[in-house]
Amino acid sequence: MNAEAQKRAASARALEFVRPGMRLGLGSGSTAKHFVDLLGERVRAGLDIVAVPTSEATRAQAAGVGIALTTLDDTPELDLTIDGADEIAPDLTLIKGGGGALLREKIVASASARMIVIADQSKWVPTLGRFPLPIEIAPFGAAATHRAVEAAAAAAGCKGPAVLRKEQNGHAFVTDGGHWILDAQLQRIPDPPELAARLGRVPGVMEHGLFIGIAQAAIVAGPDGVRVIERP
Repeated sequence: MNAEAQKRAASARALEFVRPGMRLGLGSGSTAKHFVDLLGERVRAGLDIVAVPTSEATRAQAAGVGIALTTLDDTPELDLTIDGADEIAPDLTLIKGGGGALLREKIVASASARMIVIADQSKWVPTLGRFPLPIEIAPFGAAATHRAVEAAAAAAGCKGPAVLRKEQNGHAFVTDGGHWILDAQLQRIPDPPELAARLGRVPGVMEHGLFIGIAQAAIVAGPDGVRVIERP
């Protein structure tokens, strides 16, 4: 299977965890897109669920395939969130946010009784960090926040440049929440909890893409099939 076929296979397996009447969180990104498409097929066949999307793109896609939507204001407790990841470590610590929706993704996942992450085999890594870590920041004082983020990463043992994400037109990429994103090119994160704690203390950091202790299971598809990994 190529990467897209692997993503779809992982998404199909995740559907087995969805039960009628569930309140679901719907992730964002290329793998979650497959899940939303497949979930839409089940909904059109009669599955009764309601969902909270983690991005405007997912909201539009889910509405387009007939999934009933709600918000965390109206439905503050969810049963299950299905989302993708940019990297997955063996303890199911994740890097997320390559698509720019990390803040909403973390809010929705944290409001769920369970989170399952779905991915192709390339996302499974022994140590996080090769994928740039997204860090969502306030536009106000961005230069000062930028410097503080790089200092915090260095103090956590993973020094590397943090690059402001930009659109093709050269303007700063703006998240659904109106924030900017720094992509920290760290290569290796030896202690994700330490880095997360230091980033959390930087004024101007809205959220970071380290998801620690949030995913309970991962569904990873590779050339040899699909496997389900539970968090130790």
